[in-house]
Amino acid sequence: MTAISSQLTLPPLAEQIERLISLGVAKNADLRPEDLRALVTDSSHPGLLILPDVDPRVLAPRVSLDGLPGFVVEDLGDLPAFSPFNLEVPEAHAYLVTDLERGDEYSNETPNETYPKLKERDRTPITVLEGLFWALQVPEILERNRCFMTTGSRLRKADGKLDARTPALWISNGTGRDGKERRGAPKVGWCWAGNRHTWLGIASAADRKSLESPNS
Repeated sequence: MTAISSQLTLPPLAEQIERLISLGVAKNADLRPEDLRALVTDSSHPGLLILPDVDPRVLAPRVSLDGLPGFVVEDLGDLPAFSPFNLEVPEAHAYLVTDLERGDEYSNETPNETYPKLKERDRTPITVLEGLFWALQVPEILERNRCFMTTGSRLRKADGKLDARTPALWISNGTGRDGKERRGAPKVGWCWAGNRHTWLGIASAADRKSLESPNS
């Protein structure tokens, strides 16, 4: 199994919160700094703090590598319409995701092939929002040729069928519509659910735990 979760340790919850406040993410989630800080007393468990009310298009530019802000590709304007798939997200203003894995061992597999393997391990794929919060707190999780899909987010079309796209986070090469100025920047793009990519793992998590401020 991948050892990435032990190599790149998440900051303590208190540090994560201060980062979200300083970057204005808490404000985007309509949370006051004092309410977000109050969450620290609610849990002693380690994990990645998620604010599910944040628009992923707003969060993406807060993620940065070597001073370059992240971005969402032009043909993924419907990103907020992608919803959790094959997992349950707590109905709360904030929750923790535990035991994250980048899923390097699933590179060169399709998401459709990996879903049952994760289920056998009692794990779930992560959402694109969870992936962005992870990259926000630990930018080094994105490495050239070692990035990941966030197959826990899928889009259902009007007829009820799944859209074939799965969101993913990787590092832009600065080609095409990305623009040369974005070479090396964190990128939210998409892949076909039936395609394989040797440079993209399929990220997953063990559990999710609801957090609520005493004042919420």
